[in-house]
Amino acid sequence: MASALHNLSSYDATSVPSAKGMSFAIVVADWNDQYTYAMAEAAIETLKKHGADENDIIVKHVPGSFELIYGAAWMVENEQVDAVIAIGCVIRGDTPHFDYICQGTTQGLAELNLKADVPVIYGLLTCNNAEQAAERCGGRLGNKGTECAVTAIKMVAYGED
Repeated sequence: MASALHNLSSYDATSVPSAKGMSFAIVVADWNDQYTYAMAEAAIETLKKHGADENDIIVKHVPGSFELIYGAAWMVENEQVDAVIAIGCVIRGDTPHFDYICQGTTQGLAELNLKADVPVIYGLLTCNNAEQAAERCGGRLGNKGTECAVTAIKMVAYGED
């Protein structure tokens, strides 16, 4: 569903399992940090709202969205976590760089999600302009970080069923 038709922060809280006892890694791209940091903050707050202990949330930073692949893979291999959330934001510019970064990051995270023993949650915003990014990081369309945290909790619980 297009996010223009759905608020990213709206969800039925009663449908989210307890995150108590679950552990999470959040890998955050520093590029476009005004957006990625807002998403990371929303993800952390949502995880805690649903019972995750602050000590069970590891946050690491990578330079840009393409590096989310390595950062998430490193977390899967080296940290004892139940899920990894990859958060980044790419904004279209004047060159095809946007297409390469979005496609490569998407493919890399998808492959990692298939191979990893824990879910890897896709939190990459791919926006045409800064206004679209702002709308999805706490603006009128909610916050993608909230959606990613809810997804992570549900996927960890899915694996426990």
